[in-house]
Amino acid sequence: MEHKRAHCSFLNSRIAQKVNDIVMSDAKTGPIKAKRMPAKGTEGATHPPPSALARPKTPAQKEVSKLARWMRGEMVREFVRRMRRKRKGSENSRRKRKTALALSAGIMALSPGAVEFGRDAPSHATVAAAEASVDAMKYRVDAEKLTVSEAMMEALAEEEGVMLTVYRDVAGYPTVGVGHLVRPADNLKVGDTITYEQAIEFLENDIKHAEEAVKRLVGDLPLYQYEFDALVDLVYNVGEGNVSASESPKLNAAMKAGNYEAIASQLHYHTAAGSKANGLVYRSERRQAIFSEAAYGDPRPIEISVSGEVSA
Repeated sequence: MEHKRAHCSFLNSRIAQKVNDIVMSDAKTGPIKAKRMPAKGTEGATHPPPSALARPKTPAQKEVSKLARWMRGEMVREFVRRMRRKRKGSENSRRKRKTALALSAGIMALSPGAVEFGRDAPSHATVAAAEASVDAMKYRVDAEKLTVSEAMMEALAEEEGVMLTVYRDVAGYPTVGVGHLVRPADNLKVGDTITYEQAIEFLENDIKHAEEAVKRLVGDLPLYQYEFDALVDLVYNVGEGNVSASESPKLNAAMKAGNYEAIASQLHYHTAAGSKANGLVYRSERRQAIFSEAAYGDPRPIEISVSGEVSA
């Protein structure tokens, strides 16, 4: 088993390096991302990597493009596996802390003073439990109470892809991980490599920035969990500056009016460098499906060849 894990780790490191080599060597063939500049307050906003052979012409280019897509998928799957393992470890730690707190509360309850106090006022734990009992998948709640879901984190990784070598995006900004915009504090330069664990940390921090941006955007408008997720994806993709009142007046007007259908209709961003990009069309469709139907699946068509090869 140890040998198998070591082999998988070696294979994924080779896959990661190969994908990065392909993208780094062919970054000028055309972007598939929304054209934007980092706006004020969007430090850490994301920049999707340019496609390897975005416009394949020769048979050799097409083969390399297919290989790059397969490698990209492998890297995303490995990233998701590691993210789930980390999440599971965190959940186990939280359960242990809750158990310890519950035992402490039980001991305190045996104290006459504690019993008298409990009769007069509810504990903070009781209030928190009552608030936590509201299912945001069934009821709209204050956005301040929401954080992005696990399903959205994984969907976002699928859309952005995972790059372990720092590269320059089409706007010239150093980028790495799941579309993380490299900052001076990261102490990274183009060509440097990071681990999956670092990529997960970057994503978690960038998600927090996007969550806060969405909360500023919606104000006191209540949201379902999946509506919140879709808006986080939007901000993560295009940056907070591009959803401002000046840049997206219809979106902001729909939010002020509390018109959820109108909000859904404004979640599409299709152009890249002035032209329509299929990748952004599919991502917009996915975002709108998440917002309106809680449908997190990838809308891209799946093709299976006679030899059993699967491609998107």
